[in-house]
Amino acid sequence: MCGIFGIEGHDDAAGFAYLGLYALQHRGQESAGLVSWDGEHMHLERGMGQVAELFRRPVLARLAGRSAIGHARYSTAGSSVRANAQPIVVATAMGPLAVVHNGNLTNDRRIRARLEREGSIFQTTSDTEVILHLMARNPRADVVESLMVALSEVEGAYSLLLLTAQGLIAARDPHGFRPLVLGRLGDAWCCASETCAFDLLRAERVAEVEPGEVVQLRDGELRRYRLPASAPPSRCAFEHVYFSRPDSEIFGDSVAQVRTAMGARLACERPADGDIVVPVPDSGLFPALGYSRASGLPFELALIRNHYVGRTFIEPRQAIRDFGVRVKLNPDRRLIAGRRVVLIDDSIVRGTTSRKIVRMVREAGAREVHLRISSPPTRWPCHYGIDTPSREELIAARQSEDDIRAFTEADSLGYLSLDGMLGCLSGAPESYCTACWRGDYRVPVSPEQSRQRLLFPIVSEERE
Repeated sequence: MCGIFGIEGHDDAAGFAYLGLYALQHRGQESAGLVSWDGEHMHLERGMGQVAELFRRPVLARLAGRSAIGHARYSTAGSSVRANAQPIVVATAMGPLAVVHNGNLTNDRRIRARLEREGSIFQTTSDTEVILHLMARNPRADVVESLMVALSEVEGAYSLLLLTAQGLIAARDPHGFRPLVLGRLGDAWCCASETCAFDLLRAERVAEVEPGEVVQLRDGELRRYRLPASAPPSRCAFEHVYFSRPDSEIFGDSVAQVRTAMGARLACERPADGDIVVPVPDSGLFPALGYSRASGLPFELALIRNHYVGRTFIEPRQAIRDFGVRVKLNPDRRLIAGRRVVLIDDSIVRGTTSRKIVRMVREAGAREVHLRISSPPTRWPCHYGIDTPSREELIAARQSEDDIRAFTEADSLGYLSLDGMLGCLSGAPESYCTACWRGDYRVPVSPEQSRQRLLFPIVSEERE
């Protein structure tokens, strides 16, 4: 679920790319990188850690040029090591190329094996590098044409930015799984995973990069191309449930408004006899607000989050996850003691985190705890960019709702229905990917890819 940002035609490209990436930090905390182009050379800086830690003023000063792209990484394919940090930069017959990628390719192992048999040498274990190798083996005078040839071979989810001597290029897979938007900052063009990056920079949102579209930004001009393959739209609904910032607009909808509507719908579908509505911060805030308004129960911020702790779902270290709940959340006993609490969270993955939070609320003196979830039960792993666990580890894939309630130790449990969730989105229900809830994978996943997730998980953190 990485965050990507790019800018073309700005005198302080690296500085603004840094700020744009800073606004997207919530999408990945494992590593970060920036690369700039000064007309002759690529200047690359990347490392393990967060954006503000890595890019102090002396580092940014080394990133000369009027174009730059950046990446905040959350690994789904490729191990958590510096070599897999992006951007990835290579030298080709077309000149230097740098790429950043949000998503997950589903046929990269097959392509990689073929290329290795033919003599290609890979520097990373990231699926993104496959795209660069395909381009290097099919050079064209027009680098956009080379990219389109490469993209015709890959399958799965990708929103990517490519920095070249021929400008900044943005591309989105034909299904449009992951978001990517275009903006203007004066005479400069910029691209981002979410519109909240534009808000920080005071850039104007122009349009989405459409599914199956390739956009070239060069010398202040925009050129649009279409990939030959067409596919039904499959926008990731989980962007609205959890990943995107509430102040972003994703797939044409306000994330905050969608989450509030989900909470209101949840209150209608799964009412609870409670005294107060309490969100699990942060992604539970707006659903809890909607639930409170629809139910008439008072909204209380009774779980206080330590904002110096990251999002533990995408935190790669096991030790943080094990200790994460109490590091991250603290209950306000004065608001909870003696009351029936309706606890609102966005999803349940393994169930262990939900049980810890329910226990925490009980220890704070709650008389009852009614757990309500603003999305349907997660029963299938995602192969398109969210590193959910294997199906065997997903509690809803192997237990009934009542069994999950017993495991979490809640007095009652209620999920938002799939129809209820999709009804809160402005697009047609069939235009969203629902694979993690229904197992209806729009892009086939090879047995090799599935076994890789099951036997060699790269990151298996629980979503906190």
